[in-house]
Amino acid sequence: MTGAAPMRIALFTEVFLPKVDGVVTRITRTLDELGELGHTALVFAPGDPPAHYGPHRVVRVRSVSFQPWYPEIMVGLPTARIAREMQAFHPDLVHAVNPVWLAAYGVISARRRNLPLLASFHTDVPSYTTRLGNGLSVLRAPSQAWITGMHNLAEVNLCTSTQMVDRAREVGIREVDLWPKAVDTQGYRPDRADAVMRDRLTDGHPEAPLILYVGRLSREKDLDQLLEPIRALAPEGVRMAFVGSGPGRAELERMFAGTPTVFTGYLGGAELAAAYASADVFAFPSTTETLGLVALESMASGVPVVGADAGGIPFVIDDGRTGYLVTPGDTATLTARLRAVLTDADLRARLGTAARADAERHSWRAATESLVESYELAVQRHEGRRPVPRPLRARSHRAHRGG
Repeated sequence: MTGAAPMRIALFTEVFLPKVDGVVTRITRTLDELGELGHTALVFAPGDPPAHYGPHRVVRVRSVSFQPWYPEIMVGLPTARIAREMQAFHPDLVHAVNPVWLAAYGVISARRRNLPLLASFHTDVPSYTTRLGNGLSVLRAPSQAWITGMHNLAEVNLCTSTQMVDRAREVGIREVDLWPKAVDTQGYRPDRADAVMRDRLTDGHPEAPLILYVGRLSREKDLDQLLEPIRALAPEGVRMAFVGSGPGRAELERMFAGTPTVFTGYLGGAELAAAYASADVFAFPSTTETLGLVALESMASGVPVVGADAGGIPFVIDDGRTGYLVTPGDTATLTARLRAVLTDADLRARLGTAARADAERHSWRAATESLVESYELAVQRHEGRRPVPRPLRARSHRAHRGG
């Protein structure tokens, strides 16, 4: 099906470059592959995105910071420019990534223009409202109802793990399927390990066993669950490094003060690949992941993951073969699993080799070809649902308004 005619895709997203996270990585790598497959996207994004990403044009949408809860998140606002850009682009289909604010307007825009619609579910926003605190928990029920309603206007809904497919169905989202996982096995691989990076991550103790975390530093990532393990393991010479930043960084730095822990801030490109490959084990206690791309990147780097048995993480980790799954909140078992990987070189090598082999099965090209097939399915379903056109004389000649 992916050999069909090129498509023009209007993609609305709540997050995009220069922000870096798993959703942005999924979008950018998909855009790379869509371009190589001959398709063209017009990206609507909040914040301060680049004007182009490869062959695809990016429309900067007026936005405001999600203060005070998550200042890094920019909330996109509907404007007349969106309607003008949509009219000029003539998309074949709209793809709404996490329809909450801006992407929800993309859903509305698709319906106003009678266009096929695919929506993808990447972030469990209702769960985040509870985890972020500061009064947001009252929004859990209405946000879930809003998100379910937005998704149910789409011909196809995609989730990035089988666990999230089940979760979407539980909350009433229909027409749900899987968008296969993928990882860059060329950029992330074991031979990216680097002595200088190892020295940096261990604060000058490269011989020490090293636990790594990569990602946002915020409350919903459950990173406080790593405090007890590093306190227990520090007397054994173990060190820890957090790569990334976010609204919880200052609080975490205070929490981990006095432990052998390094905070590097954001890393990207070759530095990030070196950080992954230079660690001994990746710790991932988050219970709110819809997939956990960073876990896949660690596995591609030949570094086993010890993660929470929650959300989409079990879709990534094969317990006992490519890493370990731990019951959320069970810090004693989390500590024991981390200790086992760090102290048993044969176990670490076996898990790391299996993790790398598993990652090599999941390419961005295959995942994007699957996405294009879902685009084509959305078009087919839309054609089947499209109402019979009225006679020309009965149509209104007023200018079309809206986005």
